[in-house]
Amino acid sequence: MKFTARRWFALVCGIIFTAHTAAAEPTPIPLWPDRAPGETNLVSTEHDTSKPGDGQIAGKPVIRLGNVSRPSLTIYRPAAGKDTGAAVIICPGGGYSILAWDLEGTEVCDWLNSIGVTGVLLKYRVPKRANGPLQDVQRAVGLVRHRASEWGLDPRRIGVLGFSAGGHLSAELCANYAARAYLAVDAADGVSCRPDFQILIYPGGLIQKDASAKIAPQLAVNTNTPPTFIAMAADDPVRVENAFAYALALQQSKVPVELHVYPTGGHGYGLRRTSATVTTWPDRVTDWMKGRGWLDPH
Repeated sequence: MKFTARRWFALVCGIIFTAHTAAAEPTPIPLWPDRAPGETNLVSTEHDTSKPGDGQIAGKPVIRLGNVSRPSLTIYRPAAGKDTGAAVIICPGGGYSILAWDLEGTEVCDWLNSIGVTGVLLKYRVPKRANGPLQDVQRAVGLVRHRASEWGLDPRRIGVLGFSAGGHLSAELCANYAARAYLAVDAADGVSCRPDFQILIYPGGLIQKDASAKIAPQLAVNTNTPPTFIAMAADDPVRVENAFAYALALQQSKVPVELHVYPTGGHGYGLRRTSATVTTWPDRVTDWMKGRGWLDPH
């Protein structure tokens, strides 16, 4: 096959484009300098556990990442001209068994970037081991705040966003930031891991199983709980009482809270738009963040 000048040019351009595209994908950052606390699985066997026939969301498949033993952070930055300096650490859901990696992770980072926010995607350990997820999210917030200057972030505008089980994890963090659930490993663990705000989307496990109006003890709310946004559908099988009870506890503790309950929509839609109005929650979060000043430029 003869290569004309035009073909050589096209080939070179293709190579450059491919290299640029590959370089644009952010590289995961190990969450821990060595193995995670108490972790015994030294061989990474994480993989997409989705099977043919697994349910799609809004007509698209879902990456169900399982068997995660090496936690990491992946940082998605907005365009330089839009960057507000705010950051949100994202905790995908999955019942503490898997992580809905694209539905409640990478796609959320893309949306956050569109409003000028850095998305920090947390890959926490699943299936759950004792305090593993809590240790991972505490470490994540401390590490991001510790390196905020290096990464061009405002250390006073670091929030957390959790879906389903990730919402439970976010609320658990907001109740347990005063003391680490592990021994400090470096200077990042000497920095506060309290989020400046939290966003809970169809959270589960916030209430006691035998008393729907009572918050689970490990999620206790007080006056220092961060300002909170909650969105959920009334027909969510995880039970909308989780949202009602948690919002009431926040209100009683005089913590700023915004609660949106929609009539229908079920569970596990991420931010994929459907005819259900609950999927407009990203618009409401954007308004809320603007109103609180978290989207103000540097």
